[in-house]
Amino acid sequence: MTETITLCNGTWLRLKKRGRWEYAERTNPGGGVMIIAVTPEDKVLFVEQYRPALECMTIEMPAGLVGDQADSSGESAVEAAHRELIEETGYAAGRVEFIMAGPTSAGMSNEILAFVRALDLERVHAGGGDETEDIVVHEIPRAEAARWLVRKMADGYSVDPKMFAGMFFIDNADLMRDRAAG
Repeated sequence: MTETITLCNGTWLRLKKRGRWEYAERTNPGGGVMIIAVTPEDKVLFVEQYRPALECMTIEMPAGLVGDQADSSGESAVEAAHRELIEETGYAAGRVEFIMAGPTSAGMSNEILAFVRALDLERVHAGGGDETEDIVVHEIPRAEAARWLVRKMADGYSVDPKMFAGMFFIDNADLMRDRAAG
């Protein structure tokens, strides 16, 4: 067995090497959560923000780390989704349903991302993130969302490919949950 070496420790990531293989390890045990949210007016919620790792503006669905705050150790993906959705978009969900979880980049990281669907949304404030974030909230009619994402790519935004998986889950969340259950 090849020895695993820690190359660097950060707050949320650890860089490791095993043989020739280098990879990032998430240090928060809960991974991440991506929130698929559609308003009562049938508009999909997207967030726009600058991502330093990419050095550009991105379009994403609301998301965040699970258990990344001092008072949230032991937090579930569903609990984190409630918190992150309000923080980023200003919408509170009446309920959040777990859809599935899987690796974000199995060849580079051990990070696991949970997909959830937020239902029964109610606007409680403008959103925009916490004091460290500058998030723009976009409410796009569901029928136009895929074309809107493609236009944003043409405009130079980095669009997370998981957005298209999120669009799939809007109509197929029940299928995914049923398959995962058995």
